[in-house]
Amino acid sequence: MDTLNEILSQISLQADVVFAGELHGAKHFDGSGFVHLIESGSLSLICHGRRELKVCKPCVLFFPSSCIHTLVSQDAGPAKLVSAAIKLDSMGAALVNTMPSFVYFELCQNNTVTNTIQWLFNEVFEERFGRQTMIERLSDIFILQVLREATQNGVILQGVLSAATHPQLSKVIEVIHGKPAENWTVESLASIAAMSRSKFAASFRRVIGQTPNDYITDIRLGLAQKLLKKNKPIGFVAGEVGYEHGSALARVFRKKLGMSPREWLQTLR
Repeated sequence: MDTLNEILSQISLQADVVFAGELHGAKHFDGSGFVHLIESGSLSLICHGRRELKVCKPCVLFFPSSCIHTLVSQDAGPAKLVSAAIKLDSMGAALVNTMPSFVYFELCQNNTVTNTIQWLFNEVFEERFGRQTMIERLSDIFILQVLREATQNGVILQGVLSAATHPQLSKVIEVIHGKPAENWTVESLASIAAMSRSKFAASFRRVIGQTPNDYITDIRLGLAQKLLKKNKPIGFVAGEVGYEHGSALARVFRKKLGMSPREWLQTLR
């Protein structure tokens, strides 16, 4: 459980409201993850041109990663909703890569996920002291709650959260998160798992959905993103996450995100 808590504590989510009000007709969403708070009315959810769900009750629709979808109001009248585009850091993306394309929660009076998302949207619309910090903290809490619900309900059957409870791979996940800058190799990680190199590599990929090297890169990139947001110099950040110099980290950014660290920071601003 300590390993799981360590993993969850490292993720970060950014949210920006893109629609608020009454939906007349259809609204198309693409290019990032999204969270929709449907407050009243009824609508249909269409994913990739196929109708997936008819919504008739107040609810939350959470798309953890980019999924082309459309919300269409019904003839009975417009639906009232708030929609936010979300961006997970590399660590968060690794956590949700095996979740369904969307997760549905009905709004319940005492549901903790409901309370958090309503509080989050209230902060988004109010220009109050500490607004951005509150949005960031509430976004983090929301994604943690969703992952907890998904894990407890068996939605996540593969991936990092499953590996955290695996009798052998959990030890590997723990040391990677504890020392991400270490010069880990498949051989050294296989030794920690008490498995042969080939069996470890196959088991890791089957359970987590990534190779060990790709997973370590995502962990390092996620930590680098957090440090860069704190205005740490790229050379310092590179050393903290396991790269010899800033140019090596920049190459990883371009390979994974298609942009340099400086360009990535500019997208946040």
